[in-house]
Amino acid sequence: MSAVLPASASPARRRILPGFGLSLGYTLAWLGLIVLIPLVGVFVKASGLGFSGLWHIWTEPRVLAALRISFGTALAAAAFNAAMGTLVAWVFVRYRFPGKRVFDAMIDLPFALPTAVAGIALAALYGPNGWIGRWLDLAGIKVAYTPLGIAVALVFIGLPFVVRVVQPVLAEAERELEEAAATLGAGRWLTVRRVILPALWPAVLAGFALAFARGVGEYGSVIFIAGNLPGVSEIAPLLITIKLEEFDYAGATAIAAVMLLLSFALLLVINTLQARLQRVGRRAPG
Repeated sequence: MSAVLPASASPARRRILPGFGLSLGYTLAWLGLIVLIPLVGVFVKASGLGFSGLWHIWTEPRVLAALRISFGTALAAAAFNAAMGTLVAWVFVRYRFPGKRVFDAMIDLPFALPTAVAGIALAALYGPNGWIGRWLDLAGIKVAYTPLGIAVALVFIGLPFVVRVVQPVLAEAERELEEAAATLGAGRWLTVRRVILPALWPAVLAGFALAFARGVGEYGSVIFIAGNLPGVSEIAPLLITIKLEEFDYAGATAIAAVMLLLSFALLLVINTLQARLQRVGRRAPG
C-alpha cells in the first residue's frame, strides 16, 4: 500500500532554497534602494524640463559631440578588449610559461589602481614628451589629448573584465570535443571556428558588455589624457560635471538621462545576442 504524501511535500510546491519569498523580497527591496530609486530620480529631475527642453539640450552640438566621443571610444575599446582579452585568457589557460602567476595577477591591477593615478600615468607615457608619446609623435601619431588617448585609457581599464569572464569558460571547456574534431580531420582554424568559438561567444560578449559599460561612464582615467577640448576630446561625464559646477542641475540630469537610455538600449541588444548565441552553442555539439 503506497503512502500518501502531504500537499506541502508535492514536487510542484517544493523549493530548492527555503525562504524564497523572504529572500526575493529582500533582493527587490535592496535593488530598488541602491539602483532603481537613484535612476528614477534622474529621470524625474530631467522631466522637469519637458520634452522640448530635453530635446534642446540633447541636440546641442557640444552635447552630441560629447556623446559621440564617449560611446564611440567605449565601443571601440570594448571591441579591442574583446579580441585581445580573449587571446590573453587563451594564453593563460592553455600554456605554461615562466612568470605566469605574476602576469596573471597584473591583469587585475586596473581594478585596484585609482583611476586618477592611471590617467596621470597614461598621460605621462603618451604625452608629447612621454616615453612612448615622443616616438609616436615622430611617426605623426598623436595619442594624448585626442580621442585615441581616450580609447587607450578605456582599453587599460576594460581589459580585466574580458579576461576574467572568458578565462573560466576556457578552463572548463571540454578538450574531448577538440580532440574528436582533430580525429575527424578538422584543422586548427576549423576546430576554433566550429567547436571552441560557439561555446566561447557568450562569455566574450559578456566581457564586451562589461568593458563597454565601464568605459561609457569612466571619468578619472580619461580626463588627464583626453585634453577635454569641446567637440574634440570632451567626454559626456566631464560635461555633466561642468553642468553641475555651473549649478545647471537640470541640464546635467538631462545628459545623464540620455546616457542611461542609450546605454540600456545597447546593453539590451548585447544581452539578446548573447542569449541567442548561448542557444546556438548548446546545439552545436549535436
